[in-house]
Amino acid sequence: MKNNIHNHKYLEERRKELRKNLTSAEAALWKVIQKSQLKGRKFRRQHSIKNFIVDFYCASEKLIIELDGAYHLDFVQQNYDAERTKTLEALGLKVIRFENKLVFENMGSVLEEIISYFKE
Repeated sequence: MKNNIHNHKYLEERRKELRKNLTSAEAALWKVIQKSQLKGRKFRRQHSIKNFIVDFYCASEKLIIELDGAYHLDFVQQNYDAERTKTLEALGLKVIRFENKLVFENMGSVLEEIISYFKE
């Protein structure tokens, strides 16, 4: 039997809560990538992989997008983020991070960078 690492039941309530309370940066990016608007790729928001809930996940590309606010500038949080990224990448996934500020100031470059990770 294949070990399922996606959307564990015990994280379901937390995922729903996070989806209901997206940060303004998450909401802005979601508006542009939902409903397969970005080159036909389907993204899920607040998707869990193992014990982590990632901001956005595209299964076909094995791509995770994380948006970071000021909270992520904290040294302890940066160490946690780095460990988390290492764990997720060990599963064959690619994690890319953007500062919230960039989503508002240059959405075009954020989208271009995301697309650059798509396998044609």
